[in-house]
Amino acid sequence: MTQPTTTKNDPTRKPLNATIGEWYPEDPDFWQRQGQRIATRNLWISIPCLLLSFCVWMLFSTVAVNLNKVGFHFSTDQLFLLTALPSVSGALLRVPYSFVIPLFGGRRWTTLSTLILVIPCLWLGFVVQDTQTPYHTFVTISLLCGFAGANFASSMANISFFFPKARQGGALGLNGGLGNLGVSVMQILVPLVIFLPLLGSTGGVAQADGSTVWLYRAAWIWVPFLLVASLAAWFGMNDLSTTKASIRQQLPVLKRMHLWVLSFLYLSTFGSFIGFSAGFAMLAKTQFPDIVILHYAFFGPLLGALARPVGGMLSDRFGGVRVTLINFILMALFSVLLYLSLAADGHAGSFAVFFGLFMLLFLTAGLGSGSTFQMIAVIFRRLTAERVKARGGSDDDALREAATDSAAALGFISAIGAIGGFFIPKAFGTSLELTGSPAGAIKVFILCYVVCVLVTWLFYGRKVQK
Repeated sequence: MTQPTTTKNDPTRKPLNATIGEWYPEDPDFWQRQGQRIATRNLWISIPCLLLSFCVWMLFSTVAVNLNKVGFHFSTDQLFLLTALPSVSGALLRVPYSFVIPLFGGRRWTTLSTLILVIPCLWLGFVVQDTQTPYHTFVTISLLCGFAGANFASSMANISFFFPKARQGGALGLNGGLGNLGVSVMQILVPLVIFLPLLGSTGGVAQADGSTVWLYRAAWIWVPFLLVASLAAWFGMNDLSTTKASIRQQLPVLKRMHLWVLSFLYLSTFGSFIGFSAGFAMLAKTQFPDIVILHYAFFGPLLGALARPVGGMLSDRFGGVRVTLINFILMALFSVLLYLSLAADGHAGSFAVFFGLFMLLFLTAGLGSGSTFQMIAVIFRRLTAERVKARGGSDDDALREAATDSAAALGFISAIGAIGGFFIPKAFGTSLELTGSPAGAIKVFILCYVVCVLVTWLFYGRKVQK
């Protein structure tokens, strides 16, 4: 491998230079001398940007349930649609977001994609104060919140360029896991700012029970944080010129069989996390109406988000395939037990058992999200490097193309995973509508996790890769 040389873009000579022209994370000397410091700085700026993105992505999960309290008259179906639309647009937008980092650079795109989220936040804060605002306006804003969900694809792709293969799981796990904390941060912070008399007392709407709600704060509270995060990204992150690639150079990754296999595995892990986050509270309310579930709903997303970096780190230590395989076995087992915990003829359901098993599902969904993402990075880098060398390419060519392919794969697969945010709540709702019980949906999930065990073993487990 060609050794790194000192150039005008060398960050050791110009620490504030935004573009880095030489980047060799697999070279131990380069990594110890300068690479680790730069990669870590970019990671710790990326994390709060992604966390805020998840907060905005989940904005309507808290706003929609309060719209009628401030004077709107939307139907239940209309409100549910507002909560589901960000998952749909976010999943679709993750596809183009998968390819933007090699086109624009991580620093530029992180800044732009974070700053643009100010638009739906400001807009929503204004329109909730006018009860004459038409429903289609809220639909538009809800779809714009999907841009926040799409940021996951570009953020994970960007961080993958900075770290060597041996540290991919931990770095991507931290970025994704702590970013996912935005789900819990939203669920904890918004009720505080909209119901407590903070930041002045104007603009509140009195309720029948004597309380007051300041709903516009649910949107505006994120604006200063988004501005600060955008400035931090612009002045503190870096673009890697070695990652430049056109969309045409990245598109061949869609032809890889492993892209689609790993997409299915990630849909079953991250899709479960985001889907359970969206549907758990409503499901619990239908099964245990006497429980005030909003007091407990944030625990699951919090547990899953904290588990994700652990899944990545365990994968770096023991191998992503091993961790993922064991994780899917546990998810199948917990789903079977969850099915048995529901109320049925002859026995009543137990909220304590139901809640405990769901917490275990959140935990394993988070662990699996980290381990499958580590598998994606490792497998695509290895396969691409072997393919480039087989056609006579140099080590540098192999590393460069492998990094580009794995980043594109990470982004595209994350788009598939986001679909779970729509599918899982819809499955629960359909099962309840048709049978009066969520048991049908849970049976589908059990089957899915069993198939994931078989797929993981057949494609990767027989020859375990680290």
